[in-house]
Amino acid sequence: MKIALVSPYDFAYPGGVANHISALEHRFTKMGHQVRIIAPASKAISRFGDRFIPIGKPRPIPTSGSIARVTISLRLASRIKEVLDREKFDIVHLHEPFMPMLCSAVLRFSNTANVGTFHACQGRPGYNFGRPISTMMLKRRLRKLDGKIAVSKPATEFVQKHVPGYYNIIPNGVDLERFSPDVPPIEEFSDGKLNILFVGRLEKRKGAGYLIKAYEQVKREFANCRLIIVGPGTRLRRKYEKQVRRAGLEDVVFVGYVEDDELPRYYKTADIFCAPATGQESFGIVLLEAMAVGTPVVASNIEGYASVITHGVDGWLVPPKDEIKLASSLLSLMNDKPLRRKMAAKGRITAADYSWEHIARRILDYYLRVLSEPPWKKRFQESERKLSLAGQKGGR
Repeated sequence: MKIALVSPYDFAYPGGVANHISALEHRFTKMGHQVRIIAPASKAISRFGDRFIPIGKPRPIPTSGSIARVTISLRLASRIKEVLDREKFDIVHLHEPFMPMLCSAVLRFSNTANVGTFHACQGRPGYNFGRPISTMMLKRRLRKLDGKIAVSKPATEFVQKHVPGYYNIIPNGVDLERFSPDVPPIEEFSDGKLNILFVGRLEKRKGAGYLIKAYEQVKREFANCRLIIVGPGTRLRRKYEKQVRRAGLEDVVFVGYVEDDELPRYYKTADIFCAPATGQESFGIVLLEAMAVGTPVVASNIEGYASVITHGVDGWLVPPKDEIKLASSLLSLMNDKPLRRKMAAKGRITAADYSWEHIARRILDYYLRVLSEPPWKKRFQESERKLSLAGQKGGR
C-alpha cells in the first residue's frame, strides 16, 4: 500500500504530532508499505531520505499558550497537485486535517481515500481560526474525509463540538525498543542524588513554573535531590532560570533540547518523572515514555493524562496548578523506594499496551476498512468519470 502521512506542523521542530507520524512511518515501512511524509519544514530533513516531501515554509503563530508552526501560504496548490499526481497514493492520512493551510489544501485536492487523525483537545487553530471561512471550508472538506480517528476521549469530545460525527479512538503509541529499561543512564547525573525529571517544551501550559515552586519545598525537606528540565524554549527558560536564582535553589539543571536518541537515557536517569501540565493535553506521550523505561510518574490530574494513568496504580495524579500537593506527592514517592519500584513495574505493563507495533496495525486495519466502504468508492468513481470526460474533450 502507498501511504501519505501529512502534518500541518513544522517537521524540523519537535512535537507530539511529528513524533506520532515518524513512528507510523517507521512501522509501516518495516511492514513493507511505501510511505511518504508530507509536511512544511524550516530546515532540511535528511533522516527519511526521499520519503520526506517538504511543502511550504512554516511560520510561528501564537495560540492558546503555545506556538503553532504552520505554513500559511496560499500558493501551495500547484506543488500539492504535482505531488499527488506523481505519487498516486492509495490512502492519504492527514493529522489535524482541517488545520490551515497544508492539511486542508491536501484534503481539497486529494482524489483518493482520506483519513484524518485529531490530536488536539482544545484551543488550537483550524476550528476557530478565521471562523466565517472555516465554517464553509469544514463542510466542504468533511465530505472528503472518509475516516476519522481521535487519539483519546478528550480529543474526541473537543473535535465533536466543531465536527460532529463518529470517531474511532486509536491512541498514540510508544517505541518500546527505544524507550527500554535497558538503556544506560546519563553518567553526569548518576551520582547518588535522587533525580526528578521534566520533559516538554518550555511553554506556560506545560507547568514547569509550578514544578519549580514545588521543588522549593521538596529541596528543603529532601536535600539530596536534583531537578532536571529537558525541552526547548528560550523566553520562558530565562524566566524560569531567574525564578530559580531568586529562590536560591540549587541542583536545578536546564538541559534544553536533546536528540531523540538521548531522551530515553534521561528517563532512565530519573527516579521520578513529573508532568505538571495545566491542561490542553489530549494524551500523555511523555507519560508512556517514562513508564516504558520503568520510571514512576507524578502527573497533573487533567483529562489527557488521566486517560493514560490509573491513579495509585501505575502513577499518581495531582490537581493541576497546585504546587503544595505536587510537592507532597513528590516527597511521598521520594521517601518510599519500594513504592517507586512497584509503580514503575505497573507502569511498564501499561506502556506495553501502547506499543507502536500494536497501534500501527490498528491504524492499518482501519485503512483497509475505509478502502472497502462505499463512500470512498463512490467518490473515486466520480473522480475517474470526470477525468475520462476531460480526456475525451481534450482529444476532440
